[in-house]
Amino acid sequence: MGGYPPVRGQHLVTADRGFATGAGRLARLVAPGFHRLLDRIDRGLAAGAIDAILPDGTRRLLGGIAPGPLPIVELHSWRPLLRLMTTGSVGWYRGWAEGEWSSPNPVALFELFMLNRRTLGGAARAKGAARLANRLAHAFRRNSRKGARRNIAFHYDLGNDFYAAWLDPTMSYSSALFAEPIDEAEPLAAAQERKVRALLDRLALLPGQRLLEIGCGWGGLAEIATRDYGVEVVGITLSAEQKAYAEERLAKAGHADRVSIELVDYRDVEGQFDAVASVEMVEAVGQAYWRDYMAAIARVLKPGGRAAIQYIAIDDAIFASYAASADFIQTYVFPGGMLLSESRFRAAAETAGLAWRDRRGFGLHYAETLRRWRALFDVAAREERLPAGFDPAFNRLWRYYLMYCEGGFRGHGIDVAQVTLEKVR
Repeated sequence: MGGYPPVRGQHLVTADRGFATGAGRLARLVAPGFHRLLDRIDRGLAAGAIDAILPDGTRRLLGGIAPGPLPIVELHSWRPLLRLMTTGSVGWYRGWAEGEWSSPNPVALFELFMLNRRTLGGAARAKGAARLANRLAHAFRRNSRKGARRNIAFHYDLGNDFYAAWLDPTMSYSSALFAEPIDEAEPLAAAQERKVRALLDRLALLPGQRLLEIGCGWGGLAEIATRDYGVEVVGITLSAEQKAYAEERLAKAGHADRVSIELVDYRDVEGQFDAVASVEMVEAVGQAYWRDYMAAIARVLKPGGRAAIQYIAIDDAIFASYAASADFIQTYVFPGGMLLSESRFRAAAETAGLAWRDRRGFGLHYAETLRRWRALFDVAAREERLPAGFDPAFNRLWRYYLMYCEGGFRGHGIDVAQVTLEKVR
């Protein structure tokens, strides 16, 4: 009978379920504190500044002690400050989505906050009842076997057609590795292939060996590993959408007989492998399961085997406060997700008998990758190449997500790195 098509992506837009976004009674009760929050931000900006346009039209410069980013932020009402006071980044996003604040360059604002992450303290973290609500909601998204499948589907099963509309042709949804200095003229696809090869080169692969890829995405690494390194690949994923795409891709490339894509949890992998590769999958594991992840790698690796991991880590100095609640990303984009504490993650590896070797960070490469993804997303939206069903509210959420992440990397509070793990016992 016709009717309207379903609106895609609404499970992300409404992921807060109306809880703890700072718009309710609690926020009104703490309204007198917004001046104190501005003072606190002012004192906490050790580098850079905010040119704030207040709701009454007056301007106030926050910070300005030392050079750094200088974003302009216009507050169209006081409510976004109330949201920030009570619910941190979750409420700050909601204020942006509701048009309560704006900025010509939100990336610079996110960079500024991350750059001053230690001196700002908890100024942008949820507090009190809102913090408890967000934390409890996040607790229900734990990455048990059942929960992990649900969380992965939440994000990746938005549809292969959605991701294909704005990712580069390699379908890589992780940081690229550019030639240095980073040059805008270098194609993103070339930088993505360099990233894959840098990771695979860590494994000293020989033709005929078996490689396990934990979190195989849309099959890009498996294709290169099979075609150019001569290995057999078992790729595992929890996304039915990714599995279907990867299988079709590898079949078209003529590698189906040497690659197997399986819907399997990393905890349930069987068999022995010469090497393991995993690109930005561990952020979906969760702190409670880091030891399980490392134990699984150690269990499937042959003696002396190597694993190469690409991961995203947050500054250890703020990890405890980050882990104590659920931020914007965990609420709206990656349920169950958690950036790594590198020291804790390394300890989990060493406990499992995996030696930590040759760590290389390249955070600004991720900032450039995210900038390019946003540009590609904007072009796809403008040319109406995004799949039908995604409404403007979802598109705004996705752009905010890409800007939020880019600012985090530019502010050096988040890093992406590759490391080699060698099985020593």
